[in-house]
Amino acid sequence: MGHIGFIGLGMMGRPMASRLHAAGSDLIAFDASVAAVHAFGDAHAGAVAADGLPAFAACRAVVLMLPDSDAVEAVVLGRDGVPGLIGVLARGAVVIDMGSSQPLRSRALAERLQRAGLQFLDAPVSGGVKRAIDGTLAIMVGGDAATFTQVKPMLDKIGNQIFHAGPLGSGHAIKALNNYVSAAGLVAACEAVVAGQRFGLDPGVIVDILNASSGMNNTTKNKFKQHMLSGTYGAGFFTGLMAKDVRTALEVVKTTGTSSLLAEPCTDIWNKMEQDLGFTSDHTEMYRYVEGGSK
Repeated sequence: MGHIGFIGLGMMGRPMASRLHAAGSDLIAFDASVAAVHAFGDAHAGAVAADGLPAFAACRAVVLMLPDSDAVEAVVLGRDGVPGLIGVLARGAVVIDMGSSQPLRSRALAERLQRAGLQFLDAPVSGGVKRAIDGTLAIMVGGDAATFTQVKPMLDKIGNQIFHAGPLGSGHAIKALNNYVSAAGLVAACEAVVAGQRFGLDPGVIVDILNASSGMNNTTKNKFKQHMLSGTYGAGFFTGLMAKDVRTALEVVKTTGTSSLLAEPCTDIWNKMEQDLGFTSDHTEMYRYVEGGSK
């Protein structure tokens, strides 16, 4: 695909960009943190450590791994008099938003880009930092099928389960809905373990039984013993990001006229945890939050 740009070198972005570099991509990397850009350049021989968006002018594809729609729109459309990618990239280039943005805003942004002769895909990922390092992320892509086919060889270097979810915005919609299902299951698992422990059961045994039974979910299998019962709370995903994704899922639920019997109280729970423990607390800290008697 020629030059590939990558913007956003955080906990997920850096290992994803590293996978592209290891696969031989001609990579140009950038982050709001100058230190992060220099560190990436120092660790990846041949990669270009960009000092601004003009460095991406020759890119045929630019991946964005940014926290939300506000950050994406600032980079794509520009802000405070600084031109965005829309004024830098050549016609036909593809912008791929792999973060967790809001589906309706992604569709509106895609329309702006299309009028400028650029292409857009929303392609969020699931799997966490470990799978980003391993290159085994699940990737759910919304947008034009031909554009998806064009960039899939590049996505194959980042993930091993890649889905064309549907039209523009579909990737971001299903990512939010997936995280809502995960978030609801996490709260349920925490309440069950705390209640069982107070009833007299060993929490490790509770988790083992859940994992051997119909109550098994991603939290009981991959988070409880590893990050909760161990007290490390180091899964690497912020409470604030989970709360944001659950809010986005609720927006999808409401705009489609779907029942929100569980989505609304689940959103309230995560909003309150974010308020009480802070944006950057690990989302697995829900266990100690429930254990501490949060109402």
